[in-house]
Amino acid sequence: MGPNLKKVLLATVSAAVAGVSASAAFAQEAPAAEVDEIIVTGFRKSLSDARAIKQDSVIQVDAIVAEDMAKFPDLNLAESLQRLPGVQINREAGEGRRISLRGLGPDFARVQLNGMEVLGNVDSAQDSRGQRSRDRAFDFNIFASELFSRVEVEKTFEAAQKEGGMAGTVGLFTGKPFDYGVGADGALSLKVGTNEYTEDTQPRIAALFTQNWDNVFGVSFSAAYSKRETTEQGHNTYNYSKPSAATMQSLVTRGLNISNLSAAEQAKFLSGDLYFADGNRISSWNAEQERLGLTAAVQWRPMDGMELTLDVLHGEFTTRRDEYHLATRPLSSTGSVAFDTAAGGVWPSIFQSPSVINDLTWDSDNYVTMTDVTGTTFGSEHRRSLNENEFNQVALTGEWEMSDRLKFDGHVGWEKSTYDTPYDDKLYMRAKGNLIANYGSNGQSASFEYPNWDPTNPANYAMDSFYYRAFSNESELHEGELNARYELNDTWTLRAGVAYHKFRQEGIDIFYDDNVNGTRSKMRGTAVNDVTSVFTNAFGSWLVGDYDKAFAKYNEYHRLEQNKDGTGGALQDIENVYETTEETVSGFVQADWDSELFGRRFRGNIGLRGYSTDTHSTGWIQGDSYAYLGTTDVEGGYDGVLPAMNSVLEVTPEVLVRFSATQNLNRPGLSSMAAEGSAFQDPDTGEITASRGNPNLEPYKDTTLDFAVEYYFGDVGLMSASVFHKDIKNFIGSVTLENVPFSETGVPFSTIPGATAATIVTEFSMPVNVEGNKQLTGLELAAQSQLFFLPAPFDNLGVVANYTYVDADDALTGISKTSYNATVYYETDQWGARASLNHRSKWFSGRDPSVMSASTRGFEGGTYVDAAAFFNITDALQLTLDAVNLTNEKDTQFWGQNEYLYNQNQSGTTYTAGLTYKF
Repeated sequence: MGPNLKKVLLATVSAAVAGVSASAAFAQEAPAAEVDEIIVTGFRKSLSDARAIKQDSVIQVDAIVAEDMAKFPDLNLAESLQRLPGVQINREAGEGRRISLRGLGPDFARVQLNGMEVLGNVDSAQDSRGQRSRDRAFDFNIFASELFSRVEVEKTFEAAQKEGGMAGTVGLFTGKPFDYGVGADGALSLKVGTNEYTEDTQPRIAALFTQNWDNVFGVSFSAAYSKRETTEQGHNTYNYSKPSAATMQSLVTRGLNISNLSAAEQAKFLSGDLYFADGNRISSWNAEQERLGLTAAVQWRPMDGMELTLDVLHGEFTTRRDEYHLATRPLSSTGSVAFDTAAGGVWPSIFQSPSVINDLTWDSDNYVTMTDVTGTTFGSEHRRSLNENEFNQVALTGEWEMSDRLKFDGHVGWEKSTYDTPYDDKLYMRAKGNLIANYGSNGQSASFEYPNWDPTNPANYAMDSFYYRAFSNESELHEGELNARYELNDTWTLRAGVAYHKFRQEGIDIFYDDNVNGTRSKMRGTAVNDVTSVFTNAFGSWLVGDYDKAFAKYNEYHRLEQNKDGTGGALQDIENVYETTEETVSGFVQADWDSELFGRRFRGNIGLRGYSTDTHSTGWIQGDSYAYLGTTDVEGGYDGVLPAMNSVLEVTPEVLVRFSATQNLNRPGLSSMAAEGSAFQDPDTGEITASRGNPNLEPYKDTTLDFAVEYYFGDVGLMSASVFHKDIKNFIGSVTLENVPFSETGVPFSTIPGATAATIVTEFSMPVNVEGNKQLTGLELAAQSQLFFLPAPFDNLGVVANYTYVDADDALTGISKTSYNATVYYETDQWGARASLNHRSKWFSGRDPSVMSASTRGFEGGTYVDAAAFFNITDALQLTLDAVNLTNEKDTQFWGQNEYLYNQNQSGTTYTAGLTYKF
């Protein structure tokens, strides 16, 4: 059980208040000591600069600052962010990908790049991790970390910030010419690495050059390129199957042999009560990734008090992936279970014998935890894909200090993100052999044995077919804002501004499966000996198909059309065709104060932000066999006002007490808003069913209270405790309406032949906002310090640590109840090293009240350990060493309330060595 949160919060606040009192008394009684100025460099400088940002801010902010030019503290932005309290990440191929923040999942954390909101999605090898996610979550592995000078996480909201990002706002900032000294500066970083599971040499190159002409005009350029091979290896299932009693009896009637089971086991097998793992699979997800990032910045101060900055960023992230799976794939059974009947048709004789079930066990919820089968039908799947991501941004920012009291600032910008998969193909072969699949007594582990057959013998295989697929998605943003600030007096400053934000997203998915592309008829059942190779990973060896050889043999190629030789029918499976736009006009008024309360400095802000959003979505409506029936066109919108108050009481210059009370929103998920859908008419009853997305959804809205106490000491020292509470409404669910006229559905009645606007739709479903509020309460503790009180040389040691606990309604998924981070570092002017540990507890990606529902899914807790070291060869030349995922942590996913194993894989440790030269 977790701690009693109320008691923890009370104890935290009491301790903080006691600490404040003691610190205040000490500050008043102890004279200030005179010390020589200390120049802080390296990782300590990064901590010190980040601490200054936090201390000076009125809102609750945590930051990470680059240690030097082109030298961010970690190889990946997400891995840096996980060091901050309240931030949790998930990983893809061992590299940080997405963040969850303060009790809310990735969709609720907004990301801004150089002041502009940014959406950027990459692909995943696994559906369970959001394979082709098109959502509001940002994938941090799309950019190289060397391109950035700092990252800020705004955890509380102020009216001057654009609405959105209910969990918080992550700001990414690239380097600017005026950030560096007058004259020319530059850095070049060359690194090479490898992974324990791969045999490649992984280059990583970054360069930055800046020229600053007397802080009047400056230019800077940076480039970062990396290439690496990755592999993830493990066990997994697709889901589960629960065949009915009629289905099981049919299989036995067709020859499935269960005679080796006892009478009781046979009765249970035929009952239709059992749940079977749907796909007993060993897998490798192998990829070659290339990442390129380019930035340019121009800064100009045409006159005193005016500064213009032009930022340009281009990013490319390309993945060439080959997946290899050996999985149960029956030809004449149900789902992807481990038993089959005679295949019939063109299949060789080894496929014409039904399976023999030798043994099976199940648990108290009827989940089958072990099967021993002779004559299992397998599928050897070789999936290859090319995934191309491109991101471009141009932003012009201006600041004008018109007088000592009046200032203006703002920006205009454009960005575009494209995700294209020119091909995502599958090459299937089938095999016949034996399998003992054991998921342990609790269903939470996996071991597979293949007794008395050779998975590398071509005689045990036959060809099956090709699948051809392609996907495309595009997002575009136009944005502008103008703000003014007027200082009324030494205490009060008034701020106001307006903003315009127009976002567009469109997409299309194309599936040209083997049932229509003509490859079944000419490939199925043929020999494989001339088109295969042996693949081996940590879990076994088996035959996989070779695309080049198979394409040549069967006169095939990746295509989304009929083959030149005349094989293949018309492409029919085109899905998720939509275009969605959001257009928002917003404005704010805010008053900032800096005064005294009880003789202590008291600063803060209070304001209102108003917004008006219009939404518009068009999408395909599809019917049987994915046939296009028409296009729906739906408009919507919402508006409102968000109040915000943030305050900071400086009990002493070192002790700060913060309190915030704010409201913010999170716009609905893009998939829920997309107007694409379906319409069907039952040929027997004539009843019509239809569905679509809903652009008229209201945004999520929260009311947040935040209290924090912070103590600053030394060059980098910080201790803080904060508690926060969120009350959230407008959650999104689904509603099904019965017997409504077509005119009320937003689906064109022309999608059903003969229908009119008055024709009754028997069942119509779409996403809607549901009644009720969800609650979450959280605690964050953080500390960092140089251990200056230790005797030399141990006074060069330092620690950074934090702990987060969140108590949230079950409906809030994507967050762990507990997480903690710890970094120990040692630095001198000559060399330094640090090791970091990051842990997050179990978390759910979905929940369902049914014990055996696969809609309940999640990830087991994990602990990752990373390390880094440097050695200064000269003042300008530095040697660096990095190690990521030193313990080769397992990534384990589960389904159901019993947490049955769904997927478990490992990605290995990555080691990197490099040289950085400054000039």
